[in-house]
Amino acid sequence: MNMTSQDYYLQGNVHRKNGDFALAMNAYMEAIRLDKDSPAVEALKMLEHIMNFYHKDLYNP
Repeated sequence: MNMTSQDYYLQGNVHRKNGDFALAMNAYMEAIRLDKDSPAVEALKMLEHIMNFYHKDLYNP
């Protein structure tokens, strides 16, 4: 089964809610690759802000 941009976006949301930010970011980036207008664009920005604030040592954009 081929996953759609929406599928990856929703998968990213699940990973984010579970605290697995790396998998969430990967899912959001895949959603954006498939659809540049995906809501994952905003979700990824939000997650990047969270990572920059809480995990400065783990994430360096």
